[in-house]
Amino acid sequence: MAGKQNPARRELEKSPQPGPTGTPAALTAPQLDRLIHERLRLGILSALSVNRSLTFNELKKLLDTTDGNLSVHARKLEEAAYVACAKSFEGRVPRTEYRLTAAGRKALERYLDHMEALIHAMRER
Repeated sequence: MAGKQNPARRELEKSPQPGPTGTPAALTAPQLDRLIHERLRLGILSALSVNRSLTFNELKKLLDTTDGNLSVHARKLEEAAYVACAKSFEGRVPRTEYRLTAAGRKALERYLDHMEALIHAMRER
């Protein structure tokens, strides 16, 4: 991708001066999307990025978590418009299905670009 440099990488290169701990200031700046950075929310977005949609039970099993934990984290992603939630019934059984929104995909891509830039900068040290 000649000519295309990700924004996180440009940000890292802007401030190469080490901070008081010897770490480049850009590596310690609070630039990561804190909403995505939490383990379970990152897992939800990652799973949805490679699946068209997943049900609540599929996500619960895949991420090995509890109903309550998944529900809280999925709701945060839904409130940020990173995931869309559709509720229906199969017979008398409720079915909740999640899919990644365009905004969620873009936010995940930005997050991954930033993480890759951080990893690259640390490996160059």
